Amino acid sequence: MITNRWLVRRGQPMRQLRGELDRVFNDVFGDSLSDRWAVGRGFGPEPSFPAVNVWEDSEKLYAEAEVPGLQMEDLEILVKGNELTVKGERRNGGQEGVTYHRRERAEGPFCSVVRLPLDVQVDGVEAQLDGGVLTITLPKAPSARPRKIEVKGLS
Repeated sequence: MITNRWLVRRGQPMRQLRGELDRVFNDVFGDSLSDRWAVGRGFGPEPSFPAVNVWEDSEKLYAEAEVPGLQMEDLEILVKGNELTVKGERRNGGQEGVTYHRRERAEGPFCSVVRLPLDVQVDGVEAQLDGGVLTITLPKAPSARPRKIEVKGLS
């Protein structure tokens, strides 16, 4: 037991240092570099809520986040430049007059900011909440979409 407490206390400065280094690398290189380094390290930052997956097809970017128990009125979605922000507040509605033996579900305000890999058309962004999964559809800006170039021969 003493060993475990010592490791936890000893790991805190490493977590703080890791967080500061992540912020510096994010400012200089963007999120992708520090995200690759944090995978499986154990000293990386605590996971943020909600965790967001981002992918694309030829016309749109998609962002998906698991937000169980939340309603659309609990969420605020902002897009500015190449950043997507998902904000809100989780309320667990703790009961009064009871003794909790375990409380792992965090509550309170949250904010997750994701740097998008390309520009989007802000006026076309849509969000849908279904079964606790928030799906945000972000149309790519015309300058970010692939364009087919006709190849002409010299015959």
